[in-house]
Amino acid sequence: MAEQWMANILEAVEDGRRSPGTADVYRARLDKQVLPAIGALRLREVTVSRLDRLVSEVQKRHGKSTAKTTRTVLSGVLKLAVRHDALSVNLVAGVGRIEGQEQGVAQALTLEQAVELRAKIAAHPKARIWDLPDFTDMMLATGLRIGEASAVTWDALDLVKGTVEVRGTVIRERGKGLRIKPKPKTKSGWRTLELPSWAVAMLKARMPEDAKPDDPVFPAPLGGLRDPSNSNHDLRVVFDHAGYKWVTSHVYRKTVATLMDESGLPVRVIADQLGHAKVSMTQDVYLGRKTRKTGAASVLEAIESSDQFRG
Repeated sequence: MAEQWMANILEAVEDGRRSPGTADVYRARLDKQVLPAIGALRLREVTVSRLDRLVSEVQKRHGKSTAKTTRTVLSGVLKLAVRHDALSVNLVAGVGRIEGQEQGVAQALTLEQAVELRAKIAAHPKARIWDLPDFTDMMLATGLRIGEASAVTWDALDLVKGTVEVRGTVIRERGKGLRIKPKPKTKSGWRTLELPSWAVAMLKARMPEDAKPDDPVFPAPLGGLRDPSNSNHDLRVVFDHAGYKWVTSHVYRKTVATLMDESGLPVRVIADQLGHAKVSMTQDVYLGRKTRKTGAASVLEAIESSDQFRG
């Protein structure tokens, strides 16, 4: 039943209804967590307690995120079993909630840190060889995900208007290699963004005379599409050398969001910049907590000034 469910997922990938990356993650959870634990069981031998122990053990060993994906896979397999009358109910509904530490507020670069880090990347010899100064500038100028920045082609740019159209993301498909998936992460991911003047100048300077419309603006150092995974590895080397060990490529998105927030721009506008369908995602994950002027401080001043409780 698990293999039939996986085959259905792969069919959905071919139809464009599922991401190849999602299929790879589901396959990994099947092979590494689900099948080693309960793959030898008959469907009638699957119980809520067995499923609950499996998910709990995965969370203990691999964390909340992996446990949630494992539960999703289990639910999908058993839902298919219900559809085929092999089970009467989806037993995953009885599995306990996956508890864990709540996701914290995003850490972002301050404006001063962003300026300093840009200078250190520009001065790093390997960063220049890996074409990271311009690449990271693009992420800092837009808040694009690393895969989205890797997928930008020359015909997605309008350097007269100073805009970039976000059309897709670079993915690695098993057995096929790198390709541009012509659909961002969500429907809201389809967006056209304004570029700051310094980013427009950078793009004009790097545009070759023989650039083809569908050529990537930021190709791999040896040509072809830039692999986001390899780029993250290269960035790790450069960030560590620069003294920013806590920074990842995603911090650039958080930095753009935070700087926009600090300038007073509405959360809906920030969500549009990042390609979020839900404002709550932007607010809860990408924005730091501001000091709120609730008026409580002036009201509570009365506590200290009152003589009623003093001895």
